Amino acid sequence: MKKLILNLFLITGTFNVFAQDAIDYQVPPKAMSDLLLAKPTPAVSIDGKAEWALFSERNSYPSVEELAMPEYRIAGLRINPNNYSPSRQIYINNFSLKNIKTGKTIPVTGLPVPLYAGSISWSPDDKKISFTNTTQKGVDLYLIDVATQKATRINKQFLNVVLGSGVTWLDNSTLLYRVVTKPASAAPPKPLMPKGPTVQQNLGKAAPSVTYQDLIKSPYDEQLFDFFATAQLVSNKGGVETPIAKPAIYTSVIPSPDKNYLMIRTIRKPFSYLVTSGGFPSTLTITDLTGKPVKVLAELPSTEGTPSGYDNTQNVPRGFDWRDDEPATVVWAKPLDSGLIKTKVDFHDAVYALSAPFSGAGKELFKTQTRYRGTSWGDATLALVQEGLRSKQTVKVSRYNPSTGALETLYERNQTDAYSDPGSPVTTKNKYGRQVIQVLDNGTKLLMNNPTGSSDKGDLPFLAKFDLGTKKNEIIWRSTPGTYEVVSDVLDASKLVLLTRKESQKNVPNYLIKNLMLRIADQPITNFSNPYPQLEGVSKEKITYKRADGVDLTGDLYLPKGYDKAKDGLLPVLIWAYPREFNSAADAAQIRGSKDRFTTISWASPIFWVTQGYAVLDNAEMPIVARDGKKPNDTFVEQLKLNAEAAINKLSDLGVGDRNRVAVGGHSYGAFMTANLLAHTNLFKAGLARSGAYNRTLTPFGFQNEERTYWDAPQLYYEMSPFSYADKIKTPILLIHGDSDNNPGTFPINSERLFNAIKGFGGTTRFVFLPYESHSYSGKENLLHMLWEMNTWLDKYVKNTK
Repeated sequence: MKKLILNLFLITGTFNVFAQDAIDYQVPPKAMSDLLLAKPTPAVSIDGKAEWALFSERNSYPSVEELAMPEYRIAGLRINPNNYSPSRQIYINNFSLKNIKTGKTIPVTGLPVPLYAGSISWSPDDKKISFTNTTQKGVDLYLIDVATQKATRINKQFLNVVLGSGVTWLDNSTLLYRVVTKPASAAPPKPLMPKGPTVQQNLGKAAPSVTYQDLIKSPYDEQLFDFFATAQLVSNKGGVETPIAKPAIYTSVIPSPDKNYLMIRTIRKPFSYLVTSGGFPSTLTITDLTGKPVKVLAELPSTEGTPSGYDNTQNVPRGFDWRDDEPATVVWAKPLDSGLIKTKVDFHDAVYALSAPFSGAGKELFKTQTRYRGTSWGDATLALVQEGLRSKQTVKVSRYNPSTGALETLYERNQTDAYSDPGSPVTTKNKYGRQVIQVLDNGTKLLMNNPTGSSDKGDLPFLAKFDLGTKKNEIIWRSTPGTYEVVSDVLDASKLVLLTRKESQKNVPNYLIKNLMLRIADQPITNFSNPYPQLEGVSKEKITYKRADGVDLTGDLYLPKGYDKAKDGLLPVLIWAYPREFNSAADAAQIRGSKDRFTTISWASPIFWVTQGYAVLDNAEMPIVARDGKKPNDTFVEQLKLNAEAAINKLSDLGVGDRNRVAVGGHSYGAFMTANLLAHTNLFKAGLARSGAYNRTLTPFGFQNEERTYWDAPQLYYEMSPFSYADKIKTPILLIHGDSDNNPGTFPINSERLFNAIKGFGGTTRFVFLPYESHSYSGKENLLHMLWEMNTWLDKYVKNTK
C-alpha cells in the first residue's frame, strides 16, 4: 500500500507561533482501536412468513486507499468514473441463510469473490433475493435462490446505479433495472481550455437556495452528468433483458399495483448549477410495460424557484404516487396558496387522483388545512391522511373515506411531544402485493406500532390498538423495563404473532418470534454474541437533572469498569451533545432514550473514552426552548450555558465528575455548539469540534431548524456564530474536518477560517484535515488517527491538567 500522509495544522498553547506539519497516521490506545475495528454484528432480513433469515456481514471500515479512488463530484453526486456507481458505499462481504424452523444456518454459494454487495430485495413470493455486486469494471445483478442457497448472476449488461440501484421486482420472476448505454471509457474528455467563462444569471425572480455541495460548476460538468446519468431501462425475465423505452436520465420507475403501467420520472435539461440532481427539471410520465407513453402527468421545473421558509413549496403538483388499494390510480397534491404557507386561505393543499386509462384531468379527493404530507391507503372506505407544519412542529392524522370523501380528524399532536405519539399503523400485503393499512376487530381498530415508545420511564416500545370510533389508543403489549424490545414485523395480525428485536444493557440485540395470544416461550431466531467484551463491567445510567430555569434534562452516563468513587475519586469528564429546538419546555423536559439498550460503538461515539478513565456523558440534552414569545434561537447561547452548567453540576453532585476537568465535544451541529460554549463560557478545559459550521452567514437562507434568513435577523446570525467571537476562544479547541465534506452548510472552510481566527488572536487550537472524508467519516486509517488526536488532546488539556 502506498504511504498515506495527513496534513495537520496546529498552534501550541505555550508559544505564540504556529506550525503546519505533515505527520504519518497514528493509532490510539489498543482498547480504543479494538472497539473501533470490532467486526459488526450481521444485518438481518427475514422473509414475510418468518421461514428464512438472511444474514449480511460486512467489514468494519474501508481503507483510505479505497476512498482515494477517482471520483467525479457533480450534481450533488459522487460518482466512480469506472463503473457507473456511487464512489462511496458500504458493502456486504458475505451472505448466509438460516432456516428458522430447523435452526440451521447455511452459507450462500455462488457468490462473486471478492463480494461487494448491496441493494438487497426479496421477491414478492420470498423465494428469491436480489442484490447488486460492484466491481471496478461495473455493477452486476445476482439472484439468491432461497431453496438452494445459491447465487447466480442474471444481467447481461452492467447496471447504471449512479442515481440509485433502481432494481424493482415487477413480479416473482421479472426485475426492472437500468443498464449502461456506453462504456465508461467513452466519457467526454476534459477540454484543455474552456470555450468561455461560466455564467449564471437571475432575471428578477426570487430564487433562494440551500448551500449544497458538489454542484455542477461548468459545461464540462454538465456533459459528465449527462453521460453518467443516462441509462437504458430494461426488464429481465429468465435472464433475458428486454429494453423499455429509450435511454434517458431515470430517477424513478414505479410499477402500478396491477403491474400494467409504469410511473417514470426522468430528468431533462437545463441542468441546474444551484441545486442537486434531485431538484433538476423533470418529466413525470405514465407508460405501458413497453415504455410507450400513455399520459404525461407533469413537466416539473427546477426547484431553484422554491420560496424560502418552512412549509413553503413550489406552486406545482407534487408527491405523485400510486394508490395502493386500486389497480392503477395515481394520486398527487397541489398547493392552493400558491406555495406560500402564510397566505390566508381555508385550505393550503388539495389532493387529486386519476385512474387508468388516464384521460382527462384529475379528480379532487380532499383538501388539507395545513401542508399535505402523504396518505396511507387501506381499502375503499379507509385511508389515513397526514398533514402538518414544520414551522410549528405539528402533525395531524385524519381518517379519509374514499367512497364518501369524508375526512375526519383522528389526532393532532406536536412532533416534539414524544409521549403523545400513538405509533404508526401496521400494514399488510393486499392482492396487488402492496402494503396497506392493517385493521382489526371488523375494521374498527388499527394496529399501531411505536418502535420508540417514549415515556416518563424512558423509551419502552409498544404495540397498540387504535379505536377509530373513540379515537383512543389501547396498548396491548409493551417492552418490559430492564430490556428494550421492539416489534420489527407483525407476522400474523389476527393471532398477534410478532417478530421482535430484544436487547438489554448486557445482551446484544437478537431477533425472536413472540406470540401474544398463546402462552408459549419466545422462539429465538438469532444468537449473536457481544462484539465488545472489553466493555463488560462499564456502568451505564440515564441520569436526570434540572437546569437553573427549571427545564428537566437527561443524559447517558458511562463510568469506567471497576470504578469506585470512594477509592478512585473524581474522574475527568467528556460531555458529548447535539442541540435540539423545542416550542415548549414541557416537550424539552421529556425523557428520551433508554438505559436498557445495548451499547453499540460507531466511529462517532464518545464512549471510547470510558476505556481511558473518563466519565462520559453521552446524549447530554441541550434543548433550545421557545419562551416569552420568542423563537428558540433568540436565546441560543444563553440556553447552551444553562444546559452545560446543569450537566457539570449534576456530575459533580454525584461525586463522579471533576468540575475542573471537563471537556465538551460534538459533531456537525454539536461542533457548532462546542465552539459556542468555549466562546461564551469558562466551564471547560477543552473542546472537540468535528465537521462544524461556525459562521452562519455562510448559510444565509436558514440552517438547522432556523427558518429566518440572514437578512431577516442579521444580529441573530452574528450572535450565534462562534466565528464572531473567535477572539474570546481561549480554551483549547481541537478542530477536525473531512476535506471532502458533502453536507450542506458544513463546508471545510468553516474549520479553516475558525482555526485561522483563533490562531490570529493567540488561542490554543489544532486543526486536523482528514483526507477524502465526507461529513460522515469512514476511512479506517483516518478514524484511528482521529481517535488518537482526540485522545491526545483530552489527555493533555483535561485528564493531566493541573
